[in-house]
Amino acid sequence: MNILEKFFGNVSFKSDAEIDLMQDSARIVSDTLAMLADEIKPGIKTITLDRLAESFIRDHKATPAFIGLYGYPNTLCTSVNDEIVHGIPGNRELRDGDIISIDCGAIMHQFYSDQAYTFGIGEISEDKKRLITVTYECLILGIEQMKSYYKVGDISFAIEQHALRNGYQIVEELVGHGIGRKIHEFPQIPNYGQKGSGTILVTGFVLAIEPMLTHGSSKILKLDDGWTIVTRDGSPAAHFEHNVAIRNGKPTVLSDFSKIELVLSRRGYFKAQDFVSIENSINY
Repeated sequence: MNILEKFFGNVSFKSDAEIDLMQDSARIVSDTLAMLADEIKPGIKTITLDRLAESFIRDHKATPAFIGLYGYPNTLCTSVNDEIVHGIPGNRELRDGDIISIDCGAIMHQFYSDQAYTFGIGEISEDKKRLITVTYECLILGIEQMKSYYKVGDISFAIEQHALRNGYQIVEELVGHGIGRKIHEFPQIPNYGQKGSGTILVTGFVLAIEPMLTHGSSKILKLDDGWTIVTRDGSPAAHFEHNVAIRNGKPTVLSDFSKIELVLSRRGYFKAQDFVSIENSINY
């Protein structure tokens, strides 16, 4: 335990060398999501995506992080339309107009990576496009607050305010988190909160920032499968997640969505980054 960990308690700080190893793990998951971006289409089953992801991760000398995690049975969480998170892959076929959050994790060099991306299937409605775009913007704005001597509440406040300004709700029960040799480390990163509150941020933090927005009520239900969390009113939800380190006082995004965006461009599918309207942006 170093002096920072003594001061910050349960937070696990990473060295530059460890952050480099975490970036290797993050790239595996980003590449898995990019591979899946080339497979999603109307008629494909979510279990097919899951099997493709497991094979891809293992073929690249990494281990799927979610299988067996807290008893979870699969490689991916595939959450469709009103499913916010933790949707279990199965025989459900995706349809034209659906949206799907694909959440994926891997272990490499003994470090975890955990990312999510919301895809539109075929032609999606303008309402769903806007929901996806604003959720993506919330992710960018949250990352921009991840600087030394800022606080966790600054991340949370930026995400919440952008969501509310655009007419969307935050799911308060679901949060981001620290990540490292464990998939869920301290501190928790709520998507709502007060500016200037919470744990102070410094170099060596690695966080999974993951805004989850709903088009209607923020109230949720857990389905009988014990995992899938849905909006209580049936409204659609979107979810994005990046892994981010603080290096030299500034955010470094370890995951990489650029390959996903290239695939979606080639296929003529909707991608949020083309429609972001906020002035600031992160160099991915």
